[in-house]
Amino acid sequence: MGLNDLKKGMTVEYDGELYTVVESSHMFKGRGKAVAQTKLKHLMTGKVISETFGESDAVQKAFLDERNMTYMYTDGERYYFLDQETYEQHSLNDEQIGDAKSYLVENNEVKGMFHDDTFLKISLPASVPLRVAETEPGVKGDTAAGGMKPATLETGLTVKVPLFIDKDEVIKVDTRDGSYIERA
Repeated sequence: MGLNDLKKGMTVEYDGELYTVVESSHMFKGRGKAVAQTKLKHLMTGKVISETFGESDAVQKAFLDERNMTYMYTDGERYYFLDQETYEQHSLNDEQIGDAKSYLVENNEVKGMFHDDTFLKISLPASVPLRVAETEPGVKGDTAAGGMKPATLETGLTVKVPLFIDKDEVIKVDTRDGSYIERA
């Protein structure tokens, strides 16, 4: 795999372990030698390491099996999912879930990523519907803040929403950047 192929979110195998690429930037050293400076997150432990790869370094893309899963619940330490084909229950810890916990509500459908039948991580859809748990009422004519106000969602995530959005409304949120899209 070439250095240009190292992209954020990709799963790679390095030193016999599986990592997710958190950051990747390409640089050219003297006389045209290219390197990729990366931050890699270990899929099982959550530990983040910094690595610099040259053209000859052995980094390979890990091929993961993708399965349709349904988020069931959390006990505070682990997040539980149901495989929609086999009806087996699988779980991930807080480090493996990461920021995705801000978008998980019961019965959400996600993609489960497996490597050699080991459940490693989830992949969220591009947007999810979430209920507004708390927000200030919008005041007509108040556009000093660009017509947006903060809203806390049912998962604890805070996003900027238009002034017309009220408590208990369901909105669509972009899972890539945590931004408001539209009413659901």
